[in-house]
Amino acid sequence: MMAQNYRHTLFSDAVKALQERHGSRASYVKLDAGADGTPDRLTAKELGFIALRDSFYIASVTADGWPYMQHRGGPAGFLRHIEGNRIGFADYRGNRQYISTANLAGNDRVSLFLMDYPNKDRLKLVGHAHSVELADDPAAVTSLMPEGYRAIPERAFFIDVIGWEWNCSQHITPRFTEAEISAAIKPMAAELARLRAEVAALQAQLSGE
Repeated sequence: MMAQNYRHTLFSDAVKALQERHGSRASYVKLDAGADGTPDRLTAKELGFIALRDSFYIASVTADGWPYMQHRGGPAGFLRHIEGNRIGFADYRGNRQYISTANLAGNDRVSLFLMDYPNKDRLKLVGHAHSVELADDPAAVTSLMPEGYRAIPERAFFIDVIGWEWNCSQHITPRFTEAEISAAIKPMAAELARLRAEVAALQAQLSGE
């Protein structure tokens, strides 16, 4: 499925002028023909990618117009599809600065940046977000808590996605988690253990002759 509303939303007249100046405008005109502001529907590909993430970055805007970026992390799948184009996550107790939460009270626009470093994939999302405090709706907040995770939830964030875009893989350096590295070297570790056992058995046999 072709996503169009992400670019329709972010390609301002100034952006289009720069694209025209640098020779990329014509290709985007073809891609975005017919874009009318209808949200880009999240497909199985995007939802599958979201379900595997154990972290992402979320940007909001302060009352004075400053962009603010924050990292959010948890067990893989802590950012969840709720229904339609709505996704959400439980917000855990941290340093209690509440910048993102306060920003949303004045401007509900957010941007999310999701990375898959091993496969050099990245997905960008934009949408409207709101938060729900634990005291106001404990069921809504606790329903987004990963099972068995020991973090303390304070609220939940709900994001209605209006646009998404996949980026090219240029300049992404592959990085791997400890769990991913352990899984990759597990067959080699097993083979090494087997060879060591064989060497030990041969040494025992030779010493007994």
